[in-house]
Amino acid sequence: MSVVVVTDSTACLSPEVAAERGIVVVPLQVVIGADVYDEGSQGATPELVAEALKAFRPVSTSRPTPAALLELYSSLAASGATEIVSVHLSSEMSGTFESAQLAARDAPVPVVAVDSRQVGVATGYAALSAADAVSSGASARAAAAAAAERAALCSSLFYVDTLEYLRRGGRIGAAAALLGGALAVKPLLTITDGRVASLERVRTSGRALARLAELAVTAAGSAPCDVTVAHLASPDRAGQLQTELATRLAPNLEGREVGCAELGAVLGAHVGPGMLAVCVAPLL
Repeated sequence: MSVVVVTDSTACLSPEVAAERGIVVVPLQVVIGADVYDEGSQGATPELVAEALKAFRPVSTSRPTPAALLELYSSLAASGATEIVSVHLSSEMSGTFESAQLAARDAPVPVVAVDSRQVGVATGYAALSAADAVSSGASARAAAAAAAERAALCSSLFYVDTLEYLRRGGRIGAAAALLGGALAVKPLLTITDGRVASLERVRTSGRALARLAELAVTAAGSAPCDVTVAHLASPDRAGQLQTELATRLAPNLEGREVGCAELGAVLGAHVGPGMLAVCVAPLL
């Protein structure tokens, strides 16, 4: 039996990692002005989105259609897949999971769609856990359960320079209470039950960086875990946070490195330049 893991481009998996682990990545789309791009190095990049946002050009995003996902599932089946696990970002934030569910109804092989209830790197860790399960001989349903379990363990913590981009996209949720003071404070946010929620307010970006490190250490506790720092147009601060977490979380990492990557274009369009995030993912 050949089980294939599918995820979407918001999972922040590099092409090299996805290929090595046998994970198929379907792109979401970014619309800048009248131009439509697939997310990825040959289309919508973080740099392209950051430049468009700084220039006040209209930027929006779009999910893959059920027809596009059905075409992908059919292609995988034709290539030998007998089951598919499709792991996607939170259904509270995107219609991608719904597209996967609709496509699964007409797919030529069984497809188990997973709503990670997470975004970004945490969704990527969920897909990687599904791939680990598959490589150990698990069925699609067992791999989907591993993905959901890993996602539920993850803590996604992030800082944004302004809530304006999240407000425009209607993805603030419980964090909307911060809008009144958005210009005077630096919001620290998290993902709770699939939606963006507020953690606390700080006064400076330096303090935000320190608090992200403290919150990540607290989230990790004593559990072995993977840790990744993500950013949009903020490589220096991301590198500083990566170095600090590598030191403070060394016992949890057990020899693994703290990852650091630029956030994808789709998520970047909703959080804006200057965003900094940490994902703490306890091992299963």
